[in-house]
Amino acid sequence: MGKYVIKRISLMLMTLLIITLMCFILIRMLPLAELPPGDPHTAVIEARREAAGYNKPYLVQFGIFMKDVFTEWNWGLSDVLYFGQDVSVIFASKLPATVMVNLYAILFSIPIGVALGIFAALKKNTWIDHTISTLTMVCISVPSFVYAFIIQYFLAYKLGWVPFLMKSGNDFFSWPMFVSMIPAVLSLSMGVIAGFTRTTRAELTEVLTSEFMLLARTKGLTKAQATLRHAMKNCMVVVLPAIFGEFIAIMSGSLIIERIFSVPGVGSLYINSINARDYPMFTMLTMFYTSIGLLASIVVDISYGFIDPRIRMGSKK
Repeated sequence: MGKYVIKRISLMLMTLLIITLMCFILIRMLPLAELPPGDPHTAVIEARREAAGYNKPYLVQFGIFMKDVFTEWNWGLSDVLYFGQDVSVIFASKLPATVMVNLYAILFSIPIGVALGIFAALKKNTWIDHTISTLTMVCISVPSFVYAFIIQYFLAYKLGWVPFLMKSGNDFFSWPMFVSMIPAVLSLSMGVIAGFTRTTRAELTEVLTSEFMLLARTKGLTKAQATLRHAMKNCMVVVLPAIFGEFIAIMSGSLIIERIFSVPGVGSLYINSINARDYPMFTMLTMFYTSIGLLASIVVDISYGFIDPRIRMGSKK
């Protein structure tokens, strides 16, 4: 198991480096954002670009960037969006909004999705199962921004229960802020609920038809006892890693949903950095999003071995 973890982390770092290099070169191939002539800040920005090696080959620029990150934890200064400000400080100020919106969405989605999956599995091949399965496929297939428009139309426009956009500020635990986050939370939750419902239903259905479940029933256990003591335990081997992966991914946010509801998070910051061609900001956020995705994948894979002792990845017989 230890060798497997080390191998996966090594591959993750290699993948992160390759993806970062590719994105770094692609963004640097774009023309630099034009600076207003005569502005006193223009000379400062041009001097900073010169120090960062903007006039040198791309690989040299990348080497300078990685050296500053690993030796000084210097991700650079924003050239366009936030003139002269440290991009890491700006990123840290935007991250809480993204985390809170996604955290509420996950805490709302997991119990509902797992419960619907269990209910559908226990009612297999009935109209309840068919209805839940059909709605699950619809929810998975429809993009999240479609839910955003529907929620805005009914809850915000027709009923007036919630505002169209998220409230500004950092009081994330206040009631007005929570209410303003509801549309974004619901939009993000629909796909997550459907995903957990499908996974739980598929795994529990397979476990309920296993031979050991028949043996448990022949020993005198009721259907409810056999389901709770044996079926759910085996079902969670697949469901729990998916939950762990979702919690790791809460920091990644949603670019489109944050844009629609004006969530002051990293998603909007990422889009703005691309449009403004703010190289330091874009590069840091690219590494962040890539790291979150790779880390979530590793956590899911490794958690299998800890949840089920029978699984020993990377071991040799």
